Formats: sequence, structure tokens, C-alpha cells
Amino acid sequence: MIKQEEILEAQNKWGNQIVQLGVDYREKKDFEKTAWLLVDELYGYHEGPVLFKPTKASRKQFRLTRKSAVSYFIGQNPDFAEDKGFALEPWEKVRFKNAEFILGEEQAVAMGNYFFTNYQGIETKVEFTLGFFRSKNGALKINLHHSSLPFQGE
Repeated sequence: MIKQEEILEAQNKWGNQIVQLGVDYREKKDFEKTAWLLVDELYGYHEGPVLFKPTKASRKQFRLTRKSAVSYFIGQNPDFAEDKGFALEPWEKVRFKNAEFILGEEQAVAMGNYFFTNYQGIETKVEFTLGFFRSKNGALKINLHHSSLPFQGE
């Protein structure tokens, strides 16, 4: 059974990696390597399909490959010209507020909001759904990631 604590740990890792990408970019370190590590460590592209719909993607909305996921986080890929590098904002802090979990033996889902704070202290609220599976080596990996900005009503 996948436990809620494991999901919280995976979310924390994801947020820390997003922050680290921005740090590496600002410090002129190998942020591309960091992006590949994020995708390979936290997403399950090596073991099967991953359904990833990032927030700021409209022309090529769905990121079904490792390469397309990395492009979303750091940009610089002519195949995904709209990508400016979401993680290169950079963000100082990422926090999750989960609405609910569905926990199963080999699959689990979490839904809620995550909040990205930039270095000016401005916080952006984003909605998410994350699906997880237990990988062959026992690690929790993401196989579903949908992210969107809240509806701006009247």
C-alpha cells in the first residue's frame, strides 16, 4: 500500500528540485543536468507512460516524453518554443496543500494546490493532480501530473 507519508515526501522532493533548478541556473551551474535528474528521479518515463500536462503549455500541451518534460522545466528546446523554463523563474519556495488522496497498493493520486514563491515574495497558487506508482526498484514515481492556474471568474 502506498502511504500518504510517501506522497508527502515525493512532493517535498519535487518542490526542492524545482527550487534547486533555479539556484543552479542563477549560480551558472549545470542546471540542465539538474533538470534531467529531476525528471529521471521523480517521473516514471523509464517504466511506462507518463501523462504530464504542465501549467504554462498551450501549443504542445502534453509532455509524454522525458525530453519534453525537461524542456518545460528549463526551456531552450526549439521543438517546444513556448517553453521559457518554468523552474528558472526562479522559485525560492514551493509548498503543497493537498485536498485529498486516493491510496492503493500500486497506484495513488493526490489533488490540491501548490504554491510557488519567487524571490520577490510573490506567491502563485496553482492547482495540481499527481498520480504515483511504485516503480520496479520500490521508489514512488509520478505517472500523472496535471497542473493549471485557478479559474479567474467574473
